[in-house]
Amino acid sequence: MKTQNKSQSKSKVPKDGLFPEIIRENYRGSQKLANKKALISGGDSGIGQAVAVHFAREGADIAVVYKESDKDAKETLKLVEKEGGKCILIKGDISKAAFRTKCVQKIKKEWKTLDILVNNAGVQFPKNDIENISDHQIQETFNVNIISMISFTRNFLALMNKGGRIICTTSVTAYRGSDHLLDYSATKGAIATFIRSLAVNLAEKKILVNGVAPGPIWTPLVKKTFDTLSTFGKDTPLKRAGQPSEVAPAYVFLASDDATYITGEIIHINGGDFVGG
Repeated sequence: MKTQNKSQSKSKVPKDGLFPEIIRENYRGSQKLANKKALISGGDSGIGQAVAVHFAREGADIAVVYKESDKDAKETLKLVEKEGGKCILIKGDISKAAFRTKCVQKIKKEWKTLDILVNNAGVQFPKNDIENISDHQIQETFNVNIISMISFTRNFLALMNKGGRIICTTSVTAYRGSDHLLDYSATKGAIATFIRSLAVNLAEKKILVNGVAPGPIWTPLVKKTFDTLSTFGKDTPLKRAGQPSEVAPAYVFLASDDATYITGEIIHINGGDFVGG
């Protein structure tokens, strides 16, 4: 059994509050995921990176699938290894069938089986007017956010056994909509339905499927895609955006033995926005 590394894996939070905090200084792991093998798509930064570090602190080994940023991926690897976990980095475009197959082959070779699949990869391209959303953007958003998720999950099921966990990242926009993220919100709604449908489909196999629906969370994707950051998250009841460190523990819960009677559910972490479902 791994021993918890006493060093603190976290990103320093500057005074402007616009930099992601990956894990709280006082977060104490308790081996909830000891000896588990987890793959996280989009695990190189933001929520995905936070999930990787939290899983590692709880005793899991991690595989991170990422598209571009070698710098972020290497930082994730460093943080995971600091927690005593092993980390595999797999770089490529998850929307490509050949790359998805490569990921499965890599995990089969390295681990033989997979305990936890976190479908977290996603893209967004804010547009205030639907007239400005091109067919190319629609296709890219759907290919990355939901089509590849379904295919990726299907391919990895061959490596998952009874007790396996699938956790998908959806969004508060699936429930309340977003006037500037029309295509993105549509994919997140599709993910919510996918979670519920797959949960029923896999119940007989005892593989649990759940999701997390974050609200406004400080991530590199937000800083990259939104022009106005000063008001980001200020319209929530808590009047602020959340941190990845405030989201990742929900993934730990859903991946652990604390959630053995939960499937087809979605945890809402959104600063107080009321949503149904």
